[in-house]
Amino acid sequence: MNNKERFTDRVDTYVKYRPSYPQKALDFLYGKVGFSDRSIIADIGAGTGIFSGLLLDRGSRVVALEPNEAMREAAIKQYASHPRYASCPGSAERTGLSEESVHHIVCAQSFHWFDRPAAREEFRRILKPDGRVALIWNSRRTAGTPFLEQFEQLLLRYGTDYEKVGHKNITRQTLSEFFSDDGPALEVFASEQRLDEEGLKGRLLSSSYCPLPGHPNYEPMMERLSVIFKQCAVDGLVTMTYDTELYWGTV
Repeated sequence: MNNKERFTDRVDTYVKYRPSYPQKALDFLYGKVGFSDRSIIADIGAGTGIFSGLLLDRGSRVVALEPNEAMREAAIKQYASHPRYASCPGSAERTGLSEESVHHIVCAQSFHWFDRPAAREEFRRILKPDGRVALIWNSRRTAGTPFLEQFEQLLLRYGTDYEKVGHKNITRQTLSEFFSDDGPALEVFASEQRLDEEGLKGRLLSSSYCPLPGHPNYEPMMERLSVIFKQCAVDGLVTMTYDTELYWGTV
């Protein structure tokens, strides 16, 4: 499947069930990294606008680039009337933006889909001098509680291409050639998402590696998910724990 189309059938669940990002991560961007309410920020691979909204809340101007039409339209529906928001159908490799037109770039849950050499060249073209790039992932913990461990095993057993398309192979070392100088700096922020059974199912279905109805793995995966929830829920909820990883620097 074309990576740019992987989420077309999952927009509704993505909007409803994907987690946001911790405010401490935003505080860090608007402190140490240098984002400000005067910044023009390109949100590349902006998806349904989860991170764009957080940047708008801080007063920045946001140019959201998303090649998937269904995801882009979901974000436009929410933010089109916002005076500091603009949306474009560009990609990381071909943004369509002018040279030196943005102060900073952020990629939230998206960089692992990019053609890195082409994206680096394009990022350097559109950034103003001394502009920073921030790459952010909500990295789900795979161990530490029975729920996290059983959920990971569920994905390994029934996910369509879980081990191939995730971002778990992203490290400072693998990003060293993308960033200049000594590579990116890394900050990590803890966060969590508490989900009832419907929310857990929706969170799973929002992932591109989760089989959809009609796939032979769909029914057994959902049956196993229900068993895991019943075994692990406390007061009707399970806790998905994340390490929000923020890599940043210049390119």
